[in-house]
Amino acid sequence: MAKKKGQRIVIKLRSTESGHMYVTSKNRNNDQQRLELRKYDPIVRRHVLYRETK
Repeated sequence: MAKKKGQRIVIKLRSTESGHMYVTSKNRNNDQQRLELRKYDPIVRRHVLYRETK
């Protein structure tokens, strides 16, 4: 028997001001739209908006 797909998927968050990326996971049932978070960007040394990419 084949396994079902899990509810959590691995996503990449890319900075809007530099090329820095974070890797995290999200629940595909709870968050169906693309994720946007403010996180620390070590390249520009401040908190910026990170958007989900594929």
